Amino acid sequence: MNPWWMLAIVWSLAALMMTCGWLWQRRHRNIGIVDALWAGGLGAAAIVLAWMGNGAPLPRIALAVLAGLWSARLALHLWHRVRGEPEDGRYQHLRAHWQGHQGKIFVFFQLQALLVALFALPFLAVAVNPNSSPTPWLFAGIAIWIASVGGEAIADRQLARFRADPGSKGKTFRDGLWRYSRHPNYFFEWLHWFAYVALALGSPLAWLAWSGPLVMFVFLRWISGIPYTEAQALRTRGDDYREYQRSTPMLLPWFPRKNTPSASLGSDR
Repeated sequence: MNPWWMLAIVWSLAALMMTCGWLWQRRHRNIGIVDALWAGGLGAAAIVLAWMGNGAPLPRIALAVLAGLWSARLALHLWHRVRGEPEDGRYQHLRAHWQGHQGKIFVFFQLQALLVALFALPFLAVAVNPNSSPTPWLFAGIAIWIASVGGEAIADRQLARFRADPGSKGKTFRDGLWRYSRHPNYFFEWLHWFAYVALALGSPLAWLAWSGPLVMFVFLRWISGIPYTEAQALRTRGDDYREYQRSTPMLLPWFPRKNTPSASLGSDR
């Protein structure tokens, strides 16, 4: 099948999924479901493309397994937050800004479906990779995946454990991986996309795989990740978070500029 038809099918399925998500949020008044659907949709896109692709079995199997497991972990993590907590402050702010206009919220959900197709481009490159034998790049991709997904899982678990403590409310997390980056989960999420760059080497569409880390960095750094998260943190924690900003690198982990008291961060992602 033509690769671009494959991508069109992924987009259509994502649009249907996001329509169902929009209907769910109308009933539950929680836009946060869009994050869990986006993560789960990407894993489903990887599996669909691996199934439809005309590449060799080995890279297609690696794609389905690695992207599927990454997606399942992240989607379940986000779903537990959506199900067990009030609507994230970022989405409360967005709902208030749009005055609850369901048409605008629907368009927002459909834009997320478009993003599923955009972020599926690296998967498409892997799905048509003709390399049929193991290569050093295959093992490099698996190693990158293990390090990045493991790091993101640790960062998420550290934050979730602190958020579960009632005494953490209004405080900024500075322990564990969060001591070296204000957004270690975002850092490992970005790093994870390099795994598909490695898996796509040898593919006629290998250049598409670079869209993953490039577009993810742009979104995290300037569009929907860090700007929204930090704006919400400043609204809820004020000077405490400003001190965290002064002392701790934003994304790439490094040693803090000075010792800061241990406390915790409320909402991230």
